[in-house]
Amino acid sequence: MAEAFTSMLIGPLVSIVKNKVSSYLLDEYKVMEGMEEQREVLERKLPAILHIIDDAEEKGAHEAGVSAWLKALKKVSYEANDVLDEFKYEALRREAKERGHQPHHNMLGMDIAGLFPAYNPIMFRRRMGKKLCKIVQDIEVLVTEMNSFGFRERRQAPPSMPLQQMDPVMIDSEKDIVSRSRNEEKKKIVNILLDNANNVDLLVLPILVYSDPEIKKHFQFQKWCCVSDDFDVGNIARSICNGSEKDSEKALQDLQKELSGKRCLLVLDDDVWNQDVNKWEKLKTCLQHAGTGSALLSTTRDAKVAQIMSGGKVQPHKLENLDDVFLKDILERRAFNLQKPEFTKMEDIVNEIVKKCHGSPLAAKATGSMLSTKTSKDEWMVVLKKSSICNEETGILPILKLSCDSLPLHMKQCFAFCAVSPKDYEIDVENLIQLWMANDYVPCEEDVPLETTGRRTFNELAWRSFFQDAKQIPLEDQNWSHFPCIKTCKIHDLMHDIALSVLGEECATINNWSDQKKLLSKHSRHMFSLYTVTGNHLTVSPTLQTLLCPRPDFGIAKWTPHMLKHNSLRALQFPQCSNFKIRLRHLQHLRYLDLSWNWWIKQLPEEISILYNLQTLNLTHCGELWRLPWDMKYMRSLRHLYTEGCKLSCMPPDLRELTSLQILTYFVAGASSGCSTVEELQNLDLGGKLKLSCLENVTEAQAKAATLGNKEKLRHLYLKWSSGCHEEPVPDCHKKVLDALKPHDCGLEMLRIDDYRSTCLPTWMKDLSLLQKHLTELHLVRLEMCEEFPQCNHLEALQILHLVRLDKLQSLCSDEASLTFLKLKELKLQNLKSMERWVATEGRGGEVTFPQLENLVIYFCPNLVTLP
Repeated sequence: MAEAFTSMLIGPLVSIVKNKVSSYLLDEYKVMEGMEEQREVLERKLPAILHIIDDAEEKGAHEAGVSAWLKALKKVSYEANDVLDEFKYEALRREAKERGHQPHHNMLGMDIAGLFPAYNPIMFRRRMGKKLCKIVQDIEVLVTEMNSFGFRERRQAPPSMPLQQMDPVMIDSEKDIVSRSRNEEKKKIVNILLDNANNVDLLVLPILVYSDPEIKKHFQFQKWCCVSDDFDVGNIARSICNGSEKDSEKALQDLQKELSGKRCLLVLDDDVWNQDVNKWEKLKTCLQHAGTGSALLSTTRDAKVAQIMSGGKVQPHKLENLDDVFLKDILERRAFNLQKPEFTKMEDIVNEIVKKCHGSPLAAKATGSMLSTKTSKDEWMVVLKKSSICNEETGILPILKLSCDSLPLHMKQCFAFCAVSPKDYEIDVENLIQLWMANDYVPCEEDVPLETTGRRTFNELAWRSFFQDAKQIPLEDQNWSHFPCIKTCKIHDLMHDIALSVLGEECATINNWSDQKKLLSKHSRHMFSLYTVTGNHLTVSPTLQTLLCPRPDFGIAKWTPHMLKHNSLRALQFPQCSNFKIRLRHLQHLRYLDLSWNWWIKQLPEEISILYNLQTLNLTHCGELWRLPWDMKYMRSLRHLYTEGCKLSCMPPDLRELTSLQILTYFVAGASSGCSTVEELQNLDLGGKLKLSCLENVTEAQAKAATLGNKEKLRHLYLKWSSGCHEEPVPDCHKKVLDALKPHDCGLEMLRIDDYRSTCLPTWMKDLSLLQKHLTELHLVRLEMCEEFPQCNHLEALQILHLVRLDKLQSLCSDEASLTFLKLKELKLQNLKSMERWVATEGRGGEVTFPQLENLVIYFCPNLVTLP
């Protein structure tokens, strides 16, 4: 199991502290004045520690003295990280003060208690000087001890091949290799299941086949259930029947009713290890009520567990390993991606390494990616030697751990952080990158946005097989007016074991009701909870940095007195929490705050503007929130502001001063004085999604000044006038404003226009070259005066087209030629009361075709009498 491969993950932490020592803010605002000597000591000592840290961590696994030294180094590194962040906050505070920020001290909507005291430079210097001197003294002692241990310097792991050189054909062919190798074995399992149709006894087969068409047709009920390490039968029962019953016995009874009489196929996945016969019998007794021909499939690496599961009656089916030729092919495609001639004579080493992969494509891909960073035969021999501990008992865990150990420091930290989420949890990639940023795991690169570096880090980890199942949520599954397309991923269970072994007791995950009984370690720094810990079990580390509660309020209000009395939090997620109160004096280091779906919030406190470090503020669907803090312009670290689904009446003034802003999902053009106008967007390098609302308050000059045409990273654009607020006759200002809001020439994937009141569309929508290569969705809603429609058959990538309330539109296309929407999958025509035909010249040879159409909705089009 993964517990055998624990690591302390100190190198990345020391690297973070080293980078902060030389922060420009510390020089610019003189917050370390009088402490230059201590700072210089840290600048000298920390790189020396980094040079030997790999050797120290390796020896620490076997030598108690080295292990104790590493723990002391970790403790002082975290202390140094907090102290340097205090310096940074003071620098940001002084910067805001110079720009005129005078924080208010009133209470607006939340309980604000004990705000930061006024900072006296002399008192600050005295207090922080003591802290810094203590850290320097501890570091110097550790360096002296370090020299006595005689650690060897090791070269840090280099990055692998440049990602732009990765061949997608190569990766696709890897999938084909695995598919061909598994095909014959798959057929065997399918036949076993189908031949079991008349078997009264429940067939338990410790292997898995699930999605085959014949299987889906054969079974009346199918369910895939991921099993936790403690094998809680109540949780399994709840998972199978999607129940919420807390009592395990009642949950089993509910499951029995759900399965009664149905031919069922159940899969217990997650590499089952449980050897408790009583638990198995309890679950099997319940499952026996399923109909004739039912089967339970499971995965396990333990032969004893397999015999217990099957009661010894059925010989467990063992999938043969992938043919070594296939594994070798996968490994070589990864490792030899640079076509280095010196590797061509290494056949013997390759064959030996393939054997260590034990038939696993995951191990082959991870190992091949790791070897792509090695430039000599000697380095390959080192990998082969270290992988020698792989055997039938350990499986591929050691070689996967070796792949993790070979990562560059920041990548190792980023990957290990993912252990905080439960197994099989679907991870939002952009959200993950923001959490990395909040914890300073993404290194700063000159003139490169942190988001770009974070995305590059994720892509490389995915290529190295640390992530899997990366996907785009299908467009038709979303209401895109609220959510952008979110790319998600998962972590293979074995990789999750590795991440957990690296992060160790710093990670606390409460995934189910039984986890409430687990006492949280005093060393916990990252916590993920789907259920609230209550009562005597509520113990929280005073150094908690990440607290994620993605589910609605389950008594979260009880947590806040315990969890927010410490100021170490960098990331906080509390959606749908009706009683949560923020005490800002505890949150000066906060970089990530998610309060989404909190309908009780009507107004944020002005004091939130003192969160000078805040990078991400998620207020999505805070449906009663009508205004943002007026002093937000001082939050210059803010990079992501999510406000879609709020009831905002305007935006706070001077948003142009938020120069770091990368994402602003919802901008309301207010009519009152003091509000920001759209011209405030002029120099903001916005990307992702942008919704501009209340455009009736925007002038042509302001629209031009917004310079949407320069924002090449915008992917979703939603332009909305307020409905029902127009006076007749409508002036031509709508067309002038929409003309001036021309987006960038390429990259736009979704466009929605609501309540536009002009007879014709803007010039840039008629210029099809502007949109044709990338636009996948087009929504035109309540364009009640518009008489024309762009020839969107030329939109090569268009997949979804929605036309709603275009009262004067008579036809979809005016061309006489035959028109083909090559990639259109979804077409919605709603309330088009004047539409009579598909082509204006219908009957003269012109026609419209949709060769890939999957969903067609035609609603209240009373004059349309034909279908294409």
